[in-house]
Amino acid sequence: MRLTVSKLLFVFFVTIWAFVGCKSSQKSIQLSSPNGDNVFKVLSAENESVNQGISFSIFYKENQILLPSILELVSNDLNFSGKLSVLKVEESSVDNEWHSNFSELSTIPDQYNQLKIFLKLDETKLNIIVRAYNEGIAFAYEVPEQNGISEIGLSENIHYNFQENYSVWSTPRREKRMLTAQGKYRKIPMTELEVGAERPLLIEISDSIKIALAEAKLVDYARLSFNKGTSSKYSIVSSLDGKMREQKQDTITGAIISDRIDAGTKVHKKLPFQSPWRVVMMGKSYAELIENNYIIQNLSDPSQIADESWISPGKVLREGTLTTQGGFAAIDFVASHNMQYVHFDAGWYGNEMEDASDATTVTLDPKRSKGPFDIEAICKYAKEKGVKVMLYVNRRALEKQLDDILPLFKEWGISGIKFGFVRVGDQDATSWMHEAIKKAAEYKMVVDVHDEYRPTGFSRTYPNFLTQEGIRGDEESVPNDHTLITMFTRMLAGAADNTVCYYNARVNKMGSHASQLAKTVCIFSPLQFLYWYDKAPAVPVKDDALWGNTNTIGNEPELEFFNNVPTTWDETKVLQAEIGEIGVIARRKGNDWFIGCINGTTERDIILDFSFLKENTNYKGKVYTDDESLNTRTHVKIEEKEFNNNSKLNLNVKSNNGFVIYIEEN
Repeated sequence: MRLTVSKLLFVFFVTIWAFVGCKSSQKSIQLSSPNGDNVFKVLSAENESVNQGISFSIFYKENQILLPSILELVSNDLNFSGKLSVLKVEESSVDNEWHSNFSELSTIPDQYNQLKIFLKLDETKLNIIVRAYNEGIAFAYEVPEQNGISEIGLSENIHYNFQENYSVWSTPRREKRMLTAQGKYRKIPMTELEVGAERPLLIEISDSIKIALAEAKLVDYARLSFNKGTSSKYSIVSSLDGKMREQKQDTITGAIISDRIDAGTKVHKKLPFQSPWRVVMMGKSYAELIENNYIIQNLSDPSQIADESWISPGKVLREGTLTTQGGFAAIDFVASHNMQYVHFDAGWYGNEMEDASDATTVTLDPKRSKGPFDIEAICKYAKEKGVKVMLYVNRRALEKQLDDILPLFKEWGISGIKFGFVRVGDQDATSWMHEAIKKAAEYKMVVDVHDEYRPTGFSRTYPNFLTQEGIRGDEESVPNDHTLITMFTRMLAGAADNTVCYYNARVNKMGSHASQLAKTVCIFSPLQFLYWYDKAPAVPVKDDALWGNTNTIGNEPELEFFNNVPTTWDETKVLQAEIGEIGVIARRKGNDWFIGCINGTTERDIILDFSFLKENTNYKGKVYTDDESLNTRTHVKIEEKEFNNNSKLNLNVKSNNGFVIYIEEN
């Protein structure tokens, strides 16, 4: 690890007009990224007409991305709208890297220049912390101890102002019964943005400039979301979620059907505290944004788990019959197909949507299983086979019984929990969630959080938090063109549990079998659920419509790709990216490369350049493509080829098809 303060290696450009502490209105402080491309300018004299809030603007390669914009804080306990003066400015820089066994890169660069600006607004003290990375700009505010005040309530609005009515890729309007974080994206002008747009929010500035507004290190705070702004002709406003009046959910989808309190303060914090990071990811292309999405984890704290050896990423098979026979059969399949986990979903402790259901007992929901279901015998057999077991628990039971569940699950031999239908948004929900993940780590449990939660980097701090949903995945029968939107919007935030299907009838609606194979490469998730609606051959038949049509996993030769593909990576390269149209991603694990392509509605010829391979090295590979002429259930053709770093490969990819390639060093 290398940490350097004020290191001359960096082109660290800080300019201050007006002396520190000067009362003049002519104040401007500027910070540049190490490569000089990204610039943050705060307290700009260009914004003299604004009487409330702290003004800032952002530049990318000398292009002004944000016009003077406003950070607005509102509190009944402190006045954040007084006359502003700069008390002092602290400068620092960091040249660092860190290592992860659970990410899209094994070695992650962490380089930035930082300013901490100590401000006074009349008698109120406020500090602004700004980091300029090569991957984007991040800023946060810090409220220090002052005036004998120990705790405050606070609301936050950020008014982002733009030069033009740029296109944004937005989730649906947040309203009752709407799954916003799992919703369908659409491309709209920013002036048509509606309340509750999720983060990251992708904005197309030009053909050569893409940005995304995001959030990092959200641990004990209210979530932010976006709406059309009113501070200028072309503006976006971010605000914090208010407290839920009561927690009512649709019993089928889990969508919220109760109201939030929009008025008043949104967070309550003891002094001193720092807000989550507000992030502007910046790059020349969709590909660059995805390759650099580690900025979100960089803004989170390093791992708090001293010994991470027990944390196992891997591939997961869901067992849907909730029977001992089904469990044993699923374990046998997983052990023989280089998978790592068997997961038992809702119904094992009763109806998950009933508050009376008790997750400290095995009490089968008769609508889902007639049993028998001996979880301890299943866990014992799994351990003998080198397989781990996960259990689903709905948030109702988690919130009441977590402290009882964890030691009991440990006794049973459970290795992980999937949190279901979790509360998100307000500060209480956010705090509970992350405390629950910490507690799970104490019992060496990995965690998969489902439904509306989206990541903000906490998996760096607690890497047992392997994945989460917050994605419009295969359960929604999503066509390829929408998956290609997801790849360059939702995936900017981090890992996503897409629940890959293979034999289910919905695959033909979504795309093709080769493009399903490609999702294991293109949609990053350290826990990768495969065959979501399918069952292992020896598992009892279950077709009760609760899981969709259930088919038996076959022995098609291309399943070897699922067997071989890892779920975490040493290196990631986006070879081709056009949102909604085409995505080709190459990822390396050790000496092996895996390439996935998902194509949208337009047939196209793709030329692959393998210059990313090591020089003077020969590779052997298999290319898996769709071919309707093959007489198999899945119509996937396999061809063996030789590769080196001078190789080129031309593939014709039909509408809604895809391909994968597995390359091994000779």
